[in-house]
Amino acid sequence: MSNFPRSKNLHPPHAGQHPKNVLADLQVGSSRSTGIPACAPTTADPNIPTITDGPTNDPGSASPSSTRHFAPEAHNSKVCLIGAGPGDPDLLTIKALRLLQSADIVLHDSLVSPEILNLIPASAQRIDVGKRAGFRLLTQQDINSLLVDASRKHRLVVRLKGGDPLLFGRAAEEIEALRSANIPFEVVPGISAAFASAAAAKLSLTDRRLASHVLFTTFSRAPESQFLPGIGLTAETTVVVYMPGSDYAEVSTWLQTASVSPETPVLLLSKASRPDQSQHITTVAALADLSPLPAPALLIVGRVVSSLSDAASALDFFRDSIQGDSIHARFSESM
Repeated sequence: MSNFPRSKNLHPPHAGQHPKNVLADLQVGSSRSTGIPACAPTTADPNIPTITDGPTNDPGSASPSSTRHFAPEAHNSKVCLIGAGPGDPDLLTIKALRLLQSADIVLHDSLVSPEILNLIPASAQRIDVGKRAGFRLLTQQDINSLLVDASRKHRLVVRLKGGDPLLFGRAAEEIEALRSANIPFEVVPGISAAFASAAAAKLSLTDRRLASHVLFTTFSRAPESQFLPGIGLTAETTVVVYMPGSDYAEVSTWLQTASVSPETPVLLLSKASRPDQSQHITTVAALADLSPLPAPALLIVGRVVSSLSDAASALDFFRDSIQGDSIHARFSESM
């Protein structure tokens, strides 16, 4: 796959430059009465990505003077929300690859791997709409407007997301915007980080001897999201924590506050499937002392992780689960 042409990059400025609110600088102009503004800045604001009117070999050459405020809609245009998978190009689906190589414009997340981005044709306009160093340059509403505007100027628009677009990928907001604008779209699934991480570690998330269900969640520092949902976590729950952030001490406290035992095994895995993949096995309590691994990273928490350390430990967990007196991975006696 290394023989595919490299694309040129067009992206917003680096973190630290605080853009104006994109929506305040948009001019509504469309033959559709949708209420969603075409993302065309009315002023020459260098902080706003510009959607050019067609494929170009030099995406960076777009200028405010070439932007159409009332651009005609592209005939038979379509938007594809594509899952880029964990980063290994070999794990990209055949359909995703075909669409990506046919794209006129690609709006991608920052954590999509360089190997995947190299598959974008050089003729396609490319815009990075993700985070940089934890700073989100564009709001989700801005991205929605860019998608709508791009569909009115290009035949095939690709929204490229890491992992699977429907799992913590904010696809719902983009789907709603496209539906409201009556724009045809398709969702192409990708391999989520949870499954890529489990495969990389050779770990079953639902080893029937140790786990009967899986909870996918994210760690949030928002006051209203400090606790795991009270849905009956048990010793048989495997918890997968996406986007744990850089302060694992907070995550450790968060898990223990949700009645996860401090001795519960934890697998921390970074950049699953990529050449620089790394992993570390610890416990919920000891997690607080670890230095953060590079993003994208996730945690797998639960008794299934014990199978990675040694067979005897996993057998002990299995015997405890049969006897009902596990002290290593009990979440809460009250549950």
